[in-house]
Amino acid sequence: MAESSLWYLENIDLRNVFCPAKQESLNEREQADFPANSYVYLPEEPAQDIYLINEGRVKIGTYSEDGKEITKAILGPGEVFGEMALIGQQQRRDFAYVMQDTKVCTLEKSDLSAMLKERNDLQLFFMRIIGKRTLELEQRLESLVFKSSKTRILEFLIQMVKEKGRAVGMEHEVKYMLTHKEIADLTATSRQTVNSVLNDLRNRNIITFNRRRMLVRDMEAMEGEV
Repeated sequence: MAESSLWYLENIDLRNVFCPAKQESLNEREQADFPANSYVYLPEEPAQDIYLINEGRVKIGTYSEDGKEITKAILGPGEVFGEMALIGQQQRRDFAYVMQDTKVCTLEKSDLSAMLKERNDLQLFFMRIIGKRTLELEQRLESLVFKSSKTRILEFLIQMVKEKGRAVGMEHEVKYMLTHKEIADLTATSRQTVNSVLNDLRNRNIITFNRRRMLVRDMEAMEGEV
């Protein structure tokens, strides 16, 4: 299975858009290092910039009325966040939390908006990424209402393989495996349930995994679990 991230399919060099080739020309605003356990932005802060992750991982989430944290996405190198600024969001509704030391490149929404007027490929990319993330949130909400915890976890794993996996012979590999807690946060389940589902799949030789990767040995069997 080939890598199928949107920026790959659209054949757009986002790093050249966000981080000009002459790295020494970038100023502190255009590139930034964030230490682990810090925030790129918080809810109600002005939505002025769009970000591209060069290294590290960033969690996008929000807080419910009772203060409970809700994880929306966990993003890694090559992924964009803060894109809602492009469609009129004046203040952030979400937070962007840095999970490990992270490097990002930044574009002001006015600069990116000017690029979008000149480049149809960028317009299409951001339309698709905004639509894709909206659809994913709708699907997660439906899953919470209609599907069991096990099914949500299995569907999440299958989607992760399809979006971020690569073929290794007849098997499929996903690098940078999420922790059990991260999968639980993204599927609104518990760490214990995630552990149970993953161990069951491993015991039946459908997958193997460690902290660095997941290898799906029998994709058909895993899809048949749903």
